[in-house]
Amino acid sequence: MLKQACLQSDQQPKFEDQKLMLDNFDIRDIHNQMVHSSLQSQMHTALDSEKVARPKSINLNMEDLKCFEVVKDQYQKLGVVFDNCIAIQPSNPAFPTKSGLMVLMGAPKDGYLEATFLQPVQFVSALVTSSQRLVLSAYNCDRQLSTQTVLPAANLANSDSALPPNTQLSLRADEIYSVTFCAFDGQFTIDEFSFCLLG
Repeated sequence: MLKQACLQSDQQPKFEDQKLMLDNFDIRDIHNQMVHSSLQSQMHTALDSEKVARPKSINLNMEDLKCFEVVKDQYQKLGVVFDNCIAIQPSNPAFPTKSGLMVLMGAPKDGYLEATFLQPVQFVSALVTSSQRLVLSAYNCDRQLSTQTVLPAANLANSDSALPPNTQLSLRADEIYSVTFCAFDGQFTIDEFSFCLLG
């Protein structure tokens, strides 16, 4: 047999009960609530203005690309152009995709891919699967190296690599005008390429 609990009461509140609640009421509570509300409003205003200054993140959708399509200025409206880049749908299980079917690959020259930004960015990120050590480098407007990060070894799927496929590499610098992926004649794929700019 199932027991049910009833939360309703047949009794109406009595005048004495309400009087007791008023007797215990403290006017300072209203003042504290008003101050708290005012502080919250100021915090929301500060957070809203902070949102304006936060970096705008752009994630490239590669699913509209065709397999073996040369990728150059397809993302120019988003602020980036590529060099030595094609779109592929990997048939080799050593190069799995993370999301979707399409990835970018350095070609026709193996082991190299460049992305140039139409206005400087502060952050670049991508998921990389490579047949050997890979260096991601960022350059300023004078083509001088700003910063770089390294995938220290191959990270192919179904291998004895300590690194999983689709390892995230990211760079942060004040003004990044271009980045290069270099695996020294190896092969690599890039998925979930994204970048941030202020504005």
